[in-house]
Amino acid sequence: MSNDPATSAENPWPVRTVARKIGDWVHRLGDVWVEGQVTQMNARPGTQTAFLTLRDPSADVSMSVTCPMWLVRELPTPLREGDRVVIHAKPSFFFGRGTLSLRADQIRAVGIGELLARIERLRKLLAAEGMFARERKRPIPFLPKGIGLITGRASAAERDVLANAQARWPHVLFKVLNTAVQGSQAVPQILRALSILDKDPDVDVIVIARGGGSVEDLLPFSDEALCRAVAAAGTPIVSAIGHEPDTPLLDHVADLRCSTPTDASKRIVPDVREETARVRQMRDRGRRALHGWVDRETRLLTQLRSRPSLADPLGPIERRLSDVEMHRERGRRAMLSLLAKDQAEVANARGKLAALGPAATMERGYAVVQFTDSAGNLHVLRSVSQIEDGAQLRVRVADGAVHAVAESVEPTTPAPEGDRP
Repeated sequence: MSNDPATSAENPWPVRTVARKIGDWVHRLGDVWVEGQVTQMNARPGTQTAFLTLRDPSADVSMSVTCPMWLVRELPTPLREGDRVVIHAKPSFFFGRGTLSLRADQIRAVGIGELLARIERLRKLLAAEGMFARERKRPIPFLPKGIGLITGRASAAERDVLANAQARWPHVLFKVLNTAVQGSQAVPQILRALSILDKDPDVDVIVIARGGGSVEDLLPFSDEALCRAVAAAGTPIVSAIGHEPDTPLLDHVADLRCSTPTDASKRIVPDVREETARVRQMRDRGRRALHGWVDRETRLLTQLRSRPSLADPLGPIERRLSDVEMHRERGRRAMLSLLAKDQAEVANARGKLAALGPAATMERGYAVVQFTDSAGNLHVLRSVSQIEDGAQLRVRVADGAVHAVAESVEPTTPAPEGDRP
């Protein structure tokens, strides 16, 4: 192929060349084992070849399969649409039609036991990744403004959820997306519906509901792609699949597992009658509590008002008024007596001070003589030895002072012993 010239608008390849090159590459792939779900089967009696359509259960992908008619007839159980199979085949490219198919030489039906074993292995894997952990589950809103419902068209599960939810809360709003709930189309359709509702800002919770069924019917709800999509959703998911014994993997991954669709309707919206009764009960309890508090406070006020200090608040004051007046008068008299006594003592002390003071002595004819020292300071003359002749003197009398000059200094002669008094 690498030896062929490159193509261009001026040198294009013919269709046969392209088909031949594609066929060469496909035929080099060799044999493969493929697992899928049979969605169409054409095995007419009298023909040598059976035609099947094999679909991926988790994606909208399918391939055509051809096999000898005897291979289908020799299966232990008749092959039916919806069965899971594993085939050994070789990819084939039909040159004339330009189509790709698988040419099978072995077909093995996937039994229930093997399916359950695969589900168990997937359960352990998801559990090890923490997808079943309680702490990652989101709470369901008490009263969601909008509920998304993914279920089969005109199914009993849809009727149960809608009827019971609207009976409990008549104003509940649903956004219903109908999908296949079994078979090869179930998982892709549920994934698309889940993506639409998860992006809707008016949807606060999403319910995936289906009635009971066989293990094969409930296989889509144990699909790995669906479980991972539910775990990654930003909106709380409620699983309501089958009956109580049915536990697909979706029940473990969802934020809330309900045993039946009816149970889901009871757990996603409150009962208006129960809530009305609860509000009425709380209102009655509040009214009784308020009345009890008012009565208790009224009794307390009555008790306080009945006390003597509050019943006659001015009486004690008036009774104490005379005592206050008596003590005030007593205090006034005591203060006046103390002041008179102190005044007499002060007058007596003033008289003594006046009698002993120099002014009184000078009034009786005495004088105080002062002299000036060499520095010009005045000193009281106490002895004639302090001055000399010509000293400047200041003589202070009762009504003034006289300046004089000492002409002579005469010491006093001591009197004889007999002349002393």
